[in-house]
Amino acid sequence: MNKIIRIGTRDSELALWQANTVKDQLEALGHQTELIAVKATGDLILDKPLYELGITGIFTKTLDVAMLKGEIDIAVHSMKDVPTVLPQGIVQAAVLERANFLDILVYKKNEEFLAQREAVIATGSLRRKAQWLNRYPTHTITDLRGNINTRYEKLKNGDWNGAIFAAAGMERIGLEAENTIGLTWMVPAPAQGAIMIVALEKDDFIKEACAELNHERTEICTTLERGFLRRLEGGCTAPIGALAYINNEDEVTLKGVLLSVDGTKKLESEFSAPLGKHANLGRDCADSILSRGGKRLMSELQDLEQQTTIFSTKKLTAEQQHLFKDNIKAASDDFVKISPSRIPASILKNPIRNVVLTSKNAVESILTSVTANELKFENIYCVGRKTKRLIEHKIGKVAHFENNAKKLADHLIEYIDGTELTYFCSNIRLDELPNKLNQNNITVNEVETYKTKYDSVKVDNQVEGVMFFSPSTVQSYLLQNKADKTAYCIGETTATEARKHFSDVRVAKIPDTEGLIDLINDDYKKA
Repeated sequence: MNKIIRIGTRDSELALWQANTVKDQLEALGHQTELIAVKATGDLILDKPLYELGITGIFTKTLDVAMLKGEIDIAVHSMKDVPTVLPQGIVQAAVLERANFLDILVYKKNEEFLAQREAVIATGSLRRKAQWLNRYPTHTITDLRGNINTRYEKLKNGDWNGAIFAAAGMERIGLEAENTIGLTWMVPAPAQGAIMIVALEKDDFIKEACAELNHERTEICTTLERGFLRRLEGGCTAPIGALAYINNEDEVTLKGVLLSVDGTKKLESEFSAPLGKHANLGRDCADSILSRGGKRLMSELQDLEQQTTIFSTKKLTAEQQHLFKDNIKAASDDFVKISPSRIPASILKNPIRNVVLTSKNAVESILTSVTANELKFENIYCVGRKTKRLIEHKIGKVAHFENNAKKLADHLIEYIDGTELTYFCSNIRLDELPNKLNQNNITVNEVETYKTKYDSVKVDNQVEGVMFFSPSTVQSYLLQNKADKTAYCIGETTATEARKHFSDVRVAKIPDTEGLIDLINDDYKKA
């Protein structure tokens, strides 16, 4: 047992708890282990696109890629988040004994709202939403996304009556809510409460080591539930629940449910068979539902799923489209068109002590007029890490950069060499930087380097969020659309402009397109 088993994990509290549970169990059997924190999917490049390898699940995608690249030996997942079809070369190595499979309601004050016509319940899960509305059709469901801790904090700070969580997730991280109700009537997600280990199909040593952790009865039940899901879903995200259990007489029972999103339609089935003759329960349950209106309901759900949920105000590449979580449908268009301006050679070829560039467009526009060798810029200041990289690749060293114009202005006020600078900008630009510098007796010579033209389109009503990449994209969007959606902004400068109009503005941690997609994916995590 000299081989160290590398356990891949994301860095959420729940993911780390699950990975450490597997680590402890493997080490108790005498194996050596190591936890490996895996980078974001956008940083992991393969020779083939992810979709060609069958890699689809947003919660498992990052670890799947790392495993196929040989960076980890196993990955540990909440089994309910794992796609029913695993990527090529990856297999289920073990399922740990199942924990509490129930959904629970965490409520704020008292339970009286359950008997009242009006109440607001928070959940980001279609399954929970549909089942709640089926039981309480006059209640209102509000969207709730994020990890468990984030959702719990939102509940405490919000004005909802309650929110729905997975009991197992809360128990695993030791989150004890004061007021809870176990929703025994709600059919859980297939495999809810179970932990799954996956490994490379070709790695016999790892598969044998993990097999020692496998809990057979949990494996039987979750296999039936996932088989039911796979036969129904057809690639569609739908309100589907399933629960299998084995009683004391070794009889296996599977209950499945399919609902419409609004809860008005509900199809259930329940089948039992002796242990050992249970293999077809998932198929039988699913076929029963499909034969009683399930096919039509699934078709309606698939049509609904095709509706766009996110719109990008800059065209996205095919690779960027595939970074989105499976149930996010993103459309895109360029809301801003850029064209270089004609800059007099006398400006560009003469020495300039202090230069400010706030976008890659400015850099590229300058280089359409002259070559980099003809420029005589002494101190170059810029906004944005990507702009800095472009400048240093094509022009020369950057004296200083900041992530937004305000911080750059503050730096220049304190440290500029002299009292004058040249600002290469668009015909449409924000006033913050030049105004602040002028107020502090720094002369700003503006040079129109490129023209920005607004070119927006009307966005469909079903779109929930819009991706913005600059203040100009915000302004262009508002020419034809209302500020009634979530604004996902690439950086703080863009967010500042968005906050003038949108009530819900969120900012990417990493200011690039992939970082913005990560923000949206995190926001759309299943509850």
